[in-house]
This record gives sequence, structure tokens and C-alpha cells, in this order.
Amino acid sequence: MASILTNSSAITALQSLRSTQQNLATTQKEISTGLKVSSAADNASTWGNAQTMQSDRGVLSTISDSLSVSSSVLNVASAAVTNAISVINNIKTQVAQAAQPGADTSKIGTTLAGLSDQLSSIVTSANFNGLNLTDGSASSYSFIASYSESHGTAASSLNTIDLAASALIGGGGTSPAVAAGSGILEAAQATGSSAATDFTALSETDVGSATAIADTLSNADKVIADLTTYAAKIGATQTSVDAQGAFIKTLNDSLGEGVGSLIDADMNEASTRLQALQTQQQLGVQSLSIANQNSQQILRLFQ
Repeated sequence: MASILTNSSAITALQSLRSTQQNLATTQKEISTGLKVSSAADNASTWGNAQTMQSDRGVLSTISDSLSVSSSVLNVASAAVTNAISVINNIKTQVAQAAQPGADTSKIGTTLAGLSDQLSSIVTSANFNGLNLTDGSASSYSFIASYSESHGTAASSLNTIDLAASALIGGGGTSPAVAAGSGILEAAQATGSSAATDFTALSETDVGSATAIADTLSNADKVIADLTTYAAKIGATQTSVDAQGAFIKTLNDSLGEGVGSLIDADMNEASTRLQALQTQQQLGVQSLSIANQNSQQILRLFQ
């Protein structure tokens, strides 16, 4: 049946052309954005999962930066404790010299005072990002290590790596956890010593007698033991922080790959599809043109 009011062939060709153009627009969008899912309208479920994963990546990136800073804080503290041990060893050398007959205790006392100032300077300088793990400003430090997202009724939480701090010299910070005069270097008294030694305020009196020399040496040994123990704690904490930092970076990379697999467009596939759709579009236009010419054939019936 030939009709001038209804051209079924043209309608079919037009519907096919519209479908091709819609697919072509989708493919061109993928190529221009690089994404096969760029909004919830494309695929609500996939887009929602990708948004959650990207949110987690943001948190992990922040934690990774925090762990890098924490590692630096611990590295500074470790260096400070190591340098303090070195200074204490120098102090022991000077005190041992004072025990020699005819030793100039006055000059040795001056040297000891200088080494005491050096200890104070080490503690004061051991500051990074506003944190000082050697001045007694806090009794413990919690370094952010990981993130646990909420599941069901469980709330999201940040997990930490903790360090029990020891003060080399107390009284640091606005509200010190260790009072001034109570630090490792300030009130050292070994078992059997008759008196404690303040290694931040050494003078000739600390080598003025055989008893004072013996006490200073014994107390120095105790300081070295305490500092070594604290250095080991810092080192173990730093190892944990560095290991966690490496893991967080790997986890973040894996999440990035996961997000990419969900929403990134396969450019090889998209380019091949684009060429096919452009060909289909051209054929669709030609098909529609041919279908529209069918109505012109009716005029020949009246000639």
C-alpha cells in the first residue's frame, strides 16, 4: 500500500538514525571525558561505588601525608636522643679525666657546663611540625595510621600507632606532662649513687670529690641506659609508621585502579565504536533519503 500520509519506511529509517545518533553522542562523550560513567545518569550503581572509593582515596591520601610527617617527627626525636647519648659519653670522658691525680677540675667543670648547654640545646631544637618528643610536653603521642570506614552500625574510625614518650628535659609545652627537673637528664640517680645528677646543669662540684665523680659516672650510665631504651621505642614506632605509610600508598594505588576499572572508558574500544557509528549514521541518512523519495513515486501514477 502506497500512502502520502504515512511513510513507514521513512519512520523506520528515522528511528534507526535517532538510535545511531544517541549512541554516537554517548561514545563522543566517553572519548571527550575519558569516562564511560561520568554521572549517576550513566550507571547509578557503578557511579555510587566509584564515588565511595574516591572518597576513601581522599582520606587515605591525607593519612599518607600524615604518616610522612609522623616519620619526620620520629626521625628528629631519634636524632636528638642519639646526639644526647653522644654528649653523655663525652661527659663521662671528662668526668673520668677529673679522677686523674692533678687534674684541673676547674677547666673540666667549664667543659662540663658547655656540654650541659649542648644537651639543653638538643632538646630545644628537637622540634618538628610543632611536636617535640623529648621535652616532656606530652606523655604519649598517637600517630594516625589507618582508616576504618563505617559498615552497618559500626562507625568510621581512625586507627593510630602510639608512642609512650619520655622526657629528656621536662617542662616543655604549655601544659607539660613531665615537670621541669624530672626529665631523664635532670634527675638521674643510679642504684647505689648517693645523690642524683642534673646533667643539664653540670659544674665543677660534680667532679669535686671522689664520691661526686663516682656518682656522676654511675648516673651517666643510667642516663645512657634510659636514653637507649627510649631510642629503641622511637625506632620501633618509626618502623611501624614507615611500614604503614608504604602500605597506605599501595592501598591508595589499588583503589585508584579500582575506580578506573569502574568508570574509565576503554579508548581503543571507544574509537573503534565511533568509526562504526559514524558509518552507520551516514548509511542511516542515505536510508532516510531513499525512504523519503518513495512518496515522490506516487506522482508518477497521475501522469
